[in-house]
Amino acid sequence: MRRTTVLLAACLLLAGAAVGCSKSADEEAKDCAAALAERTGGDSADTPTISEAEDRVDALDDTLADMVRSGYEGVAEDAFDAVEKKTQEGGKGRPEACEPLSEDDYNTLLMATAIDGLGWTGEGGEFDKLKMVEGLD
Repeated sequence: MRRTTVLLAACLLLAGAAVGCSKSADEEAKDCAAALAERTGGDSADTPTISEAEDRVDALDDTLADMVRSGYEGVAEDAFDAVEKKTQEGGKGRPEACEPLSEDDYNTLLMATAIDGLGWTGEGGEFDKLKMVEGLD
């Protein structure tokens, strides 16, 4: 009985230590974003969460769709091509810091850091369509 109790206590301590050492999803995303910033030329301090990265990518997507609807297909295509090129520069294998993330979350962070690497984000990290247009000139 004593041996079982000791083994059970040891297992609980190890399980507690493993849970205590794991990072939150936001911490994992920030670590991944920092690693991707090095590859995409972004600001290493720009470490969005998955939600923030999704907002940035969605804002770019909405802007490009609006541009196409307004007759600026060429400019939208140039912007898309610039992001795609910057994303490919950062896509040379998944950094170790990004391994815990799902494929979708990784791709979202890669695109968000590419947008920052192009200089298309404001001080708060949000997508800035005016900076995008200026950057395409």
